[in-house]
Amino acid sequence: MARISNEQYDRLSITLHWLMLALIAAVYACIELRVNFPRGSGIREGLKHWHFMLGLSVLALVMIRVVVRLRGVTPTIRPEPSAWMKGLSHAGHLALYVLMFGMPIAGWILLSAEGDPVPFFGLELPPLVAPDEAFADTVKEIHETGGTVGYYLIGVHAAAALFHHYMRRDNTLTRMLPVLRRRA
Repeated sequence: MARISNEQYDRLSITLHWLMLALIAAVYACIELRVNFPRGSGIREGLKHWHFMLGLSVLALVMIRVVVRLRGVTPTIRPEPSAWMKGLSHAGHLALYVLMFGMPIAGWILLSAEGDPVPFFGLELPPLVAPDEAFADTVKEIHETGGTVGYYLIGVHAAAALFHHYMRRDNTLTRMLPVLRRRA
């Protein structure tokens, strides 16, 4: 993989990071905006449909992202953060990956348990479980709670990057920016 510099992630990692952000924002937007339209309306149903397909796209993209991350090199943070900051960073990234894998799978299980088709850009994916209304209710609660937790995880992730950039003045944020900004 081509590197921009030893101060940044490779272009593919950077692209996947920001593409994941855009995709996750679209997933959230679709499900949040649907409530502005009457039940059963074409727009509301379309937003739900896009929520399903984009959510499954998150699953596909995160699998690619994990392979790229495992094969790539992580640029060093300068100045180096303390051990507890590194620990929090690893825990936060693990939680984000659990979210990026868990939410689409929970959504797929939910649709399956409700006996609904699982759409994916013209395909219908196979159900993961047999229809079961009680199980669907449980998975729906987990999925909705995970969505709420996701808002906080993403917010904390962004706040931490800004904290590192503006308060610690290290290169944590610039390692993932598309264009490296050099300090004067």
